[in-house]
Amino acid sequence: MTHPRVLCLGEILFDLLAEQLGRSLEDVESWTPYPGGAPANVACALVKLGTPSGFIGCVGEDAPGNELVKLLQDVGVDTKGVQRHPTAPTRQVYVTRSLEGDRTFAGFGELDTTEFADTHLSASNLPVALFEEADFLVLGTLELAYPDSKEAIAQALNLADQYDVKIVLDVNRRDMFWPDPSVSKPLILELLKHVDFLKVAEEEAEWLFDTMDAGAITYRLDSVEGVLVTAGEKGCAYCLGENEGRLGAFSVPVVDTTGAGDGFVAGFIHQLCQHGIKSLTDAEMAKRVVRYASAVGATCAMKPGAIASQPTAAQVEEFLGKMKDEG
Repeated sequence: MTHPRVLCLGEILFDLLAEQLGRSLEDVESWTPYPGGAPANVACALVKLGTPSGFIGCVGEDAPGNELVKLLQDVGVDTKGVQRHPTAPTRQVYVTRSLEGDRTFAGFGELDTTEFADTHLSASNLPVALFEEADFLVLGTLELAYPDSKEAIAQALNLADQYDVKIVLDVNRRDMFWPDPSVSKPLILELLKHVDFLKVAEEEAEWLFDTMDAGAITYRLDSVEGVLVTAGEKGCAYCLGENEGRLGAFSVPVVDTTGAGDGFVAGFIHQLCQHGIKSLTDAEMAKRVVRYASAVGATCAMKPGAIASQPTAAQVEEFLGKMKDEG
């Protein structure tokens, strides 16, 4: 079996998407469950693009947990890093949608954010063998909110350092995941000291760094090799090594933005695996890598469901061929 080149650590869950657009949580009549969770989305998107990946996280010993593990396996994601918790349930998140398709996370129903299985990821049970073979570790920040999973992230960083695995962080700020949102910023800033590549949305960049300038953020985080600042329909900015630039967004009919950012991250890492990090020293290549990432994100936004919407490499190339004058 092919060893996963990319490990994605964090949450896997069900997004319960409102079937009626433009309504508040209380007024939604019905919900459709879609598998999600940013690190799991990235893992699936990578496999579909052709880069072997593995997922590390914890789900409950319940039907949703079984379904999510089966989904990962059906897609082709390595699941040796998946842990099961005997009593805590697999996380479900309610997601309302605007008339334009943009999503708002609307809570966890009857349960508190600390009660779900993903918060219990065990540091001592991380599979060391996966880190020995990997090139990249993808992290989010939500699991910093809970003691067990925070410790697991610290252990993953140790293993990544030991085996020379590059760290990619997608901040993916979600205050409602935090029992105390006021502690999130210092913990994220501490995590950034270990990161090689950072992806932030504009509002996250402003929150963390008081600037949305990718070059300024790169300069401030002197250990990072690249920063990507995304802005939805306004496109994205990047600073990769010495190369800075901005790309407009592709003009596509948006159905559901849930997995677009995760698709962007997967597209970027897939290109790094294809061409090598050193390729980013070439200005034109750096731009092409980011354009590819944008194309994956745009393609994901054109269909519902973070994972169901993900394209193959052939579909991305076809999309880029049609859109050669855009972005």
